Amino acid sequence: MIQPIRQQTLAIGATGAAEPLIEPLIEEVPVALVFDGVTQAVMMATPADLEDFLRGFAVSEGIIAQGESLTGIEIVPQSRGIEARAWLPARAGAAFRDRRRVIAGPVGCGLCGIDSLSQALREVPHRAYRPVLGLAEAAQALDALREAQVLQDETRACHAAGLWVAGGLRLCREDVGRHNALDKLIGAVGAVPEGAAIIMTSRISVDLVQKAAMIGAGAIVSPSAPTGLAVEEARMAGLQLIARARHAPEGRADYTAF
Repeated sequence: MIQPIRQQTLAIGATGAAEPLIEPLIEEVPVALVFDGVTQAVMMATPADLEDFLRGFAVSEGIIAQGESLTGIEIVPQSRGIEARAWLPARAGAAFRDRRRVIAGPVGCGLCGIDSLSQALREVPHRAYRPVLGLAEAAQALDALREAQVLQDETRACHAAGLWVAGGLRLCREDVGRHNALDKLIGAVGAVPEGAAIIMTSRISVDLVQKAAMIGAGAIVSPSAPTGLAVEEARMAGLQLIARARHAPEGRADYTAF
């Protein structure tokens, strides 16, 4: 299996050092997400926690319902990438064949390859709005997520998604792609506890809000500003969105609930 980090030798002349340097680099490889023998997506991803990635993608894209299990998973290295294969339960398999779509997704985009506007702005579960985090706790959660980033510490080149519950970080997943990191987290979590928050290292776009809403999270938190459509979708879904406010009045916290 391909390792998530490679050790790259840098030439002496390029670094100005007396001898070559070894630089750890995050890996990104094509990962085909295959359901019942059909490739649903090919994503550039970090080759770690791929079973979580496959399960989380299936849930966040509505291929299986939250709490529903895949009937089998197989991770198969290929000459130019990796196939992550899953088999669906009967109900989900029938629905999948009825509405299959094909995506080719680079790391920067979570909606690439869809073939209609309705797919981009899909329906997500709605819940009554109830704030689950204060601004001080949101900042604490972001600090905790940063401290949990093992791959980021080594490479300075990957995103993370974390699950924050009752004042503590329960779980963290990392990937070169922000959408992939969230899908890996979703796949690892299983059932989301009441009042849980999704903590991200990246800006919040509408597709991240959709994924968080699909699993019933109460909040999503980011150190960057959200997009306008992400704020609109979060409000419609009843999802608390906390992010950096660039123009907050002097003396107030950098973060605010949008």
